Amino acid sequence: TVVDNSTMNNSSCPRVSFSFTGKFLPPVYILVFFIGLAANGWGLRSLLKNWKKLGNISLFVLNLGISDVLYLLTLPFLVVYYLMSRRWIFGQTFCKITRFCFNLNLYGSIGFLTCISVYRYLAIVHPMRAMGRITFTHSVIISVTTWLLVGIQCLPDMFYTKTSKRNTEKCFDTTDDEYVESYLKYSLGWTFMGFCIPLLITLGCYGHVLVVLCRKNTTDKVLRQRCMKLLFLLVLLFSVCYIPYHILKNLNLWSRLQFIWKVCQKWSNGVYIARQLSRALVCLNSALNPLVYLRGDENILAPLRKCLQPAQEPTTQATTLFTRGSPPSAI
Repeated sequence: TVVDNSTMNNSSCPRVSFSFTGKFLPPVYILVFFIGLAANGWGLRSLLKNWKKLGNISLFVLNLGISDVLYLLTLPFLVVYYLMSRRWIFGQTFCKITRFCFNLNLYGSIGFLTCISVYRYLAIVHPMRAMGRITFTHSVIISVTTWLLVGIQCLPDMFYTKTSKRNTEKCFDTTDDEYVESYLKYSLGWTFMGFCIPLLITLGCYGHVLVVLCRKNTTDKVLRQRCMKLLFLLVLLFSVCYIPYHILKNLNLWSRLQFIWKVCQKWSNGVYIARQLSRALVCLNSALNPLVYLRGDENILAPLRKCLQPAQEPTTQATTLFTRGSPPSAI
């Protein structure tokens, strides 16, 4: 949340609609909470039933589900906060824990979705190279490493104050105006390491799959189009949920910094409102993950493998063994 109302009202800068957050976010959080718990409950149940079928990728889906549930459990407290006109009654320690859980979910989701993308790419495009080299132990090590990297990225946020000197009952998702310049620098680095690099990896993996699909002249045209549409949907959802959030978060911090420097920007209110909308998209991602990345696997991977199945009989047999969830499977 941004600059305090009293400060903004005493300036000549355009008024920022802080009331928009209290009206917009609670209904979104309530909706996502119930849909997300139901979807992730179904997703985890489906995961356990199809654990061997999904192979090593199941561990990443499990971590993704845990990350989503962890965040969903904090939403009721945020609903109370915004309904009470941004008055936090649960203590500052729990405020930091709540914000930390959000960041852990956000960047944990990005990290594990990136792992899923890489595994899909290897299993579909390079099955012979990956078979036997990627084991369940490797997936465990990668999962632990992902959590550690995400935790290290999120940890500095815990040391920034989440309250205002003028109002100690606030629970900022970033920090108070006094530290906003430092926080902006941290946020930009965080965005690059935690989002931009994983995004490039994900786009590279799915992009190469699409290129291979387009080059396969022997592939059934309808099947190829279906595969391409499904891959495009995955990339679109990943981009829509995360790109606006990171751009608008940093732009909003820059707007606050401009205000502190006595520079008024006419677009401040628009950026603030747009940022709240982007927060809803990120929140919604926790409910969509199990529907897209678990249920989608059952309908996406099979046709993709058919699209990219090599013509040679030995390779075909190896690919079939590889994709049925055998111990060395990367899917």
